[in-house]
Amino acid sequence: MHKNHFERLQQMYLKANVNTHIFDTTECKIEDQKATISLQISEKYFHALGAIHGSVYFKLLDDAAFFAVNSIVQDVFVLTTNFNINIIRPVNSGKITAVGKVKFASRSLFIAESSLFNEAGKELAFGTGHFAKSKIELSTKIGY
Repeated sequence: MHKNHFERLQQMYLKANVNTHIFDTTECKIEDQKATISLQISEKYFHALGAIHGSVYFKLLDDAAFFAVNSIVQDVFVLTTNFNINIIRPVNSGKITAVGKVKFASRSLFIAESSLFNEAGKELAFGTGHFAKSKIELSTKIGY
């Protein structure tokens, strides 16, 4: 894979409206078959009990697995077709990091796993997803 492909994916991800307006402390590193997504926790992500909402866990886990897969697909976007998460512990402060890795790749199906960790390296959640190639060319996306 080309390093330029990873850098273009990173910039595309970081420039997405959801990351510039809502998840504005997002950091991203994409490598061959691996993606690392980090976020500084803010109270804006909390549910009524004072910890981050499950949607934040899902977003980081799915994004890390998704970009791990798209790191090996250079022509089109992949799509998440299924993603399951398991939340282990609540989070209400610090920086959290999701690491996604490709576990299986064929012509039309990809499976990736991701885990979410706190700054101390404790696992907070994990997930597994299935991904498929779309018909949307990466070159059609501004920023890629």
